[in-house]
Amino acid sequence: MKIFRCSFRLLNFAAAKITPNIVLRKYEMDLQQRINAFSKLGTFLSQFSSEDFQKQDGVEHNDLFFDGFKHQLKLAQEHNGWFTKSNIVFALNGWSKQLTKNQLSKWTSHYSFDDVNSLKVAIIMAGNIPLVGFHDFLAVLISGHNVLVKQSTNDKQLLPFLAKYLEYVEPEFKGKINFTEEKLNGFDAVIATGSNNTARYFEYYFKDKPSIIRKNRNSIAVLTGNETKEDLENLSEDIFRYYGLGCRNVSKLFVPENYNFDSFFKAIYKWHPIINEAKYANNYDYNKAVYLMSEFNMLENGFLMIKEDKSFASPIATVFYEYYNNKQALKETLNAENQNIQCIVSNSFSSKEIKFGNTQKPELWDYADNVDTISFLLKI
Repeated sequence: MKIFRCSFRLLNFAAAKITPNIVLRKYEMDLQQRINAFSKLGTFLSQFSSEDFQKQDGVEHNDLFFDGFKHQLKLAQEHNGWFTKSNIVFALNGWSKQLTKNQLSKWTSHYSFDDVNSLKVAIIMAGNIPLVGFHDFLAVLISGHNVLVKQSTNDKQLLPFLAKYLEYVEPEFKGKINFTEEKLNGFDAVIATGSNNTARYFEYYFKDKPSIIRKNRNSIAVLTGNETKEDLENLSEDIFRYYGLGCRNVSKLFVPENYNFDSFFKAIYKWHPIINEAKYANNYDYNKAVYLMSEFNMLENGFLMIKEDKSFASPIATVFYEYYNNKQALKETLNAENQNIQCIVSNSFSSKEIKFGNTQKPELWDYADNVDTISFLLKI
């Protein structure tokens, strides 16, 4: 098996014959070491949180890693046409804000990390948006486990480099992080993300292992017609960021009967330069041709099509919509479809709603599919 190693020494409490109380204090110190290491990574990433990268004084190991990461960012853009500099920078900015001592401590303070038996957790990552599997990677390591990562071929340039940075700022990570391009072997639990089809394969293949298996999900927005221009402008961020490729991107609108889309189209117009991106434009042209030849009714403004459809998953450059006439009935419908929905964007509609413009800005405790990854990792 072809494995790239970032080695890491494990502490052996039993061999050291440390008393239980001292073990507890030692383990808490280890957790703090991990928090410190990831917060240093966050400081490193903050240098890449705007499109004019700014090298800062005082960032650990910058001489070794700053220019190298710039090169990896360039490789990521060349390898995957969807990974534009703007979208990569957006992802890095988000992670730099989450990887702080305050955020990491707030997140981990809700769990008891006593008596964690360090195991090897395999992660099969998606590759639809930059560093989409980073939260699972972080969760495994912050919990004190070892990680075995199988990356998507669409997103394989950035994470190994960041793992190496972690190894430098905290040598205890050496040996805890492995990457493989081969069949997974020798692991104790698995977190796998894929399509509904691959999820069925994962469920069969990993049936004897503790697992989190993630399937297709989509995000929706519930509009009332009373949204402000700012609300709708923010909604455009939920729709167009990452070209709509993420499960947290809004792919469907629920609107009241006789909803007038004029305000919606005016508010999203600031995103019209997206049609100049070749891959997006090709999808727009193709899907528009399919709709026209099929004589489907749709509305479009030159860079986005909206089509009435009961499906949640819409093609690139398209957003589906569906009318409703009763909020309570809509809530019941969405509750029944809970397994297909990642985020609900609305204003005073749902207790679990996300504010307009915030779907791609999750906190550390905003878990994919509402499955608490840390709780899973602490129980295996």
